[in-house]
Amino acid sequence: MSDPLAYLLTFRTYGTWLHGDDRGSIDDRNNLVDNPLWERNDAWRQWEKGRLRAPPVELGDPMRRVIEKALHDECSFRGWNLIELAVRTNHVHAVLGFAELPPEQMAGKLKSHATRELRRAGFFLTRPVWADGVGSRRYLWTDSDVEAAAAYVREGQDVPK
Repeated sequence: MSDPLAYLLTFRTYGTWLHGDDRGSIDDRNNLVDNPLWERNDAWRQWEKGRLRAPPVELGDPMRRVIEKALHDECSFRGWNLIELAVRTNHVHAVLGFAELPPEQMAGKLKSHATRELRRAGFFLTRPVWADGVGSRRYLWTDSDVEAAAAYVREGQDVPK
C-alpha cells in the first residue's frame, strides 16, 4: 500500500465539543469511514460535562497568533510541509504533507509545542488547553483530496454543510 500524500489533522480545545452534543460526535467505536456520528444524547453530554476539570477553552486573537506561530515553527523545525493552517476559537485544522511519523504523533507534537508557547506567553498556565486524544486525522490520497482539504481549511470554515 502506498503512503498518503498528506493528512488533515483537527484538534479541539478543551471542553468545547463533548460526546452527546447536538452536532454529533465520534469516538474509537465509530471512527470508521462512512460511519455515522453518534447522535445527540443529553445524558451522555451531561456525564461528559461533569468530567471536565476546568471550564471550556476559547481562544482569543492573541492566543491564536501564538498558536499559529508555534505550529509554523514546529513544522519548520521538523521539516514538515505545512500546506494549510487555520487556528479557530475552539479548534485547529492543519493540512500537512506526508511524513515518516504517524499522524497521531504529528498532532501530539503540534499540540505539545502550541501548549508550551501558550504557557510561555502567559496563557493557560495551570489548566488543559486541548481536548484529550489525538483529534481527527484524515488521510489524503490524491492531489484533489489535498486541494479540497486545503480549500476547506482556508475558505470553508464558516460555510454550513
